[in-house]
Amino acid sequence: MKVDVRLFATLRERVGEPLISLEIPEPATVTDLMSEMSRRYPVVQRYEKNILISVNQEYASLTQSISSNDEIAIFPPVSGG
Repeated sequence: MKVDVRLFATLRERVGEPLISLEIPEPATVTDLMSEMSRRYPVVQRYEKNILISVNQEYASLTQSISSNDEIAIFPPVSGG
């Protein structure tokens, strides 16, 4: 299935795109999505342990199921003071 993923902040800069499309097998989970992202964009591995992933505007666990019509967004860690 094809899924569209919105990227934000530093992650968007590192990948070079605000929106990417990925092909992943069905059924799929957030873990499957992240595996494909890391394969296609190795820079993502640097952020994997600290990123936040939302599915349909709610934070998602790695085991959450996803479908092709879900709205997926990935946010890298943010620091500030």
